[in-house]
Amino acid sequence: MNKNNKTVLVTGGSRGIGKAISKTFAKDGYNVLINFNKSENEAKELYTVLNEKGFSVKLFKANISNREEVENMIDYCIKEFGGLDVLINNAGISQDKLFTDITDEDWDNMMNINLKGSFYCSQTALKYMISEKKGNIINISSIWGISGASCEVHYSISKAGIIGMTKALAKEVAPSNIRVNSIAPGVIDTDMLAEYNEDEIDVLVEETPLMRLGTPEDIANCAIFLASDKSSFITGQVISPNGGFVI
Repeated sequence: MNKNNKTVLVTGGSRGIGKAISKTFAKDGYNVLINFNKSENEAKELYTVLNEKGFSVKLFKANISNREEVENMIDYCIKEFGGLDVLINNAGISQDKLFTDITDEDWDNMMNINLKGSFYCSQTALKYMISEKKGNIINISSIWGISGASCEVHYSISKAGIIGMTKALAKEVAPSNIRVNSIAPGVIDTDMLAEYNEDEIDVLVEETPLMRLGTPEDIANCAIFLASDKSSFITGQVISPNGGFVI
């Protein structure tokens, strides 16, 4: 651990896009707090790999839809690393379901994790960032938050909410020297595609002008840019690495 280094907290940081983000920030010299909830084995495995390479990483188990657990996590981050410079709200779930079949439980689960979780993490982190007069929040949305997806209406709503929060919050906290941006990934090769068969994936590739699926590293590279001084005049924006799928 180096308290002179910048610190990033990555929610859902042990799998898929979150894992790539955690690795990219660790390699860039950040202290990285990797949040997980159910993916304990993946989190421990990632921690071992990064720790053996000498990177400054810690794990924290927290359900981000629980305010108390979020507050404990951010307190831990500040205590362990001496601060919090970048919050990446990445944790999220998806579900394919006809709109007319969505249950109250499906809806609440989607909004609690994808939207309320980002609200809790951002609000708690901002109590520290505002007092420090610096900080950076990066919210992971989706192209479906921009254009909507058939049979994923509740998911699309939650991701559109992330974009609305990004834009409004960016205006509110900019005077405190805090930037807030959103990344809206296109079709990315992660576990979220597990429900798709080969033919369905081929169709998604064909619908992407660059003729390939995105990789988690494509999103991680965007995040490291938004966290850096190279993007110091960018706030309230939605950047969508999607291979031209949505323009």
